[in-house]
Amino acid sequence: MEFLKSFFAQSVVKRILFLLLVLLLLYSLRHMLNLLLLLFLVTFVMGRLEGFVTRKLNRLFPISPLIVNILLYALLVTSLVFGLINYVPKIVNQVVDMFNSITRFINTSSSSQQDEFVKMTAAALEKLDFQKYLGSVVDYIMKLGKWLEIILFVILLSFFYLIQKKKVVQFTEKFRYSKISWAYKEFHYFGQKFTSSFGKVIEVQLLIAVFNTVLTIGGLWIFGFPYLFALTIMVFLLSLIPVAGVIISFIPIGIIGYQIGGITLVFWTVIMILIVHALETYFLNPRLYASKTKLPMFYTFIVLIFSQHYLGIWGLIIGIPIFMFLLDVLDVEQTE
Repeated sequence: MEFLKSFFAQSVVKRILFLLLVLLLLYSLRHMLNLLLLLFLVTFVMGRLEGFVTRKLNRLFPISPLIVNILLYALLVTSLVFGLINYVPKIVNQVVDMFNSITRFINTSSSSQQDEFVKMTAAALEKLDFQKYLGSVVDYIMKLGKWLEIILFVILLSFFYLIQKKKVVQFTEKFRYSKISWAYKEFHYFGQKFTSSFGKVIEVQLLIAVFNTVLTIGGLWIFGFPYLFALTIMVFLLSLIPVAGVIISFIPIGIIGYQIGGITLVFWTVIMILIVHALETYFLNPRLYASKTKLPMFYTFIVLIFSQHYLGIWGLIIGIPIFMFLLDVLDVEQTE
């Protein structure tokens, strides 16, 4: 009995037990994964934005973080409503049209008198069952009602957390001296690690996604591409996936480019995308990943494969941040 008490009293054992409890809890809440991940992302990003705006405005005049939060969330909700009314119908129509256009290309290219390269491309897409993946994307877009419900709930929860952040922290601090103080200490430890690694890597991925989307869509607009609303959403979401997102996003872009301008337009589109990602690699990444390890491509693909297998589409987005969090917990050196 004394042996068991001394065994479970060890900090390493408590830490492992806490992690197992968290994993069990997350597994039991797996159907709420969309809500939980969106809640963390929105709260983290809005919290960082509130801190940035408050610091800048305080240089000009004193302002309460509460006022800044209210203004930021009012702007967010207004933008969301404006986008739903004016742009969502266009995006849905363009996604469906783009899906139908790519499907026609896959179905007709292999049997028509096209050049060998186009036939090989269509045959490869058929083997990859690309239509299945495109269909699942369309299904997600068509389930806007469910997603809208989740997004509104997330915005509401994150807003209440940020305007009462001090009270929430003070109340949570009371658990430090309770009968489950060991669980609080572990929660505090992992919470800090999670925010400093997972949160910051997600923040970097979001900034890179915005950078890539703006430049890529600007280039596609210059080349006269259709479906720009749909392509904007697609490029942004796929830019959140390290390395593999570039390859995946180019497939529909390349097919559309071939349909409207032939192999010449595809060539110039490839050049444009390479320039955009060269700017990201040599200009943006060194500044954003200043204190983080840039994973070798082999590790990146291995992490993406396993995270997609266990977490689905979300795994492609959060797989790398989770891996960086584990490196942080294991005290793996993360500076170059």
